[in-house]
Amino acid sequence: MTDQSDKPSLPPEPGLHSAPTEKKQVAQPNPWVEGLQTIGLSVVLALGIRHFVAEARYIPSGSMEPTLQVRDRLVIEKISYYFNPPAHGDIVVFWPPESLTVPGRRPDAYIKRIIGLPGDVVEVRDGEVIRNGEVLVEPYIAAPANEPWGPEEVPPASYLVLGDNRNSSYDGRAWGYMPEDNIIGKAVVRFWPLGRLGLIGD
Repeated sequence: MTDQSDKPSLPPEPGLHSAPTEKKQVAQPNPWVEGLQTIGLSVVLALGIRHFVAEARYIPSGSMEPTLQVRDRLVIEKISYYFNPPAHGDIVVFWPPESLTVPGRRPDAYIKRIIGLPGDVVEVRDGEVIRNGEVLVEPYIAAPANEPWGPEEVPPASYLVLGDNRNSSYDGRAWGYMPEDNIIGKAVVRFWPLGRLGLIGD
């Protein structure tokens, strides 16, 4: 029978034991600093979403009636035009061209419907819009236009935009074409008033 006391003792396995350490006091976070950090992060996220993703806008005039009413509030999305170009019938929010801006003053954004894409030939005659030789069916307008316009070809990287309230809209017939770079986004949802909540159709 072997005497167990003669066996050499084995060193402890690494990682299983640790030397005793002194207890350290952990500093408590300052609630004011945490609050300011949270607010700051929220502001940054909100600004980022507003700049790159979507923003809310309200309708100040009747130029898009009956589709959009005064004081309607809309969500304007900014993502889709990174992947697909604007299309006929899109309702877009955009900065007006330079000819309509006052130096030193921030311009107000406009909202209109895209009628002509680059290369389209558009004419307004006898109250009807004729695009590339075809009369448009426009159930969304308030009334037929009472003045002729065109025919004109839409230049590259530009769009012809008209208001749905054709006889009370200051639009491309008066000031020309909207540059592509001026587009802010596409109107997709009306969220106010609640009774008219929903997607914005053609």
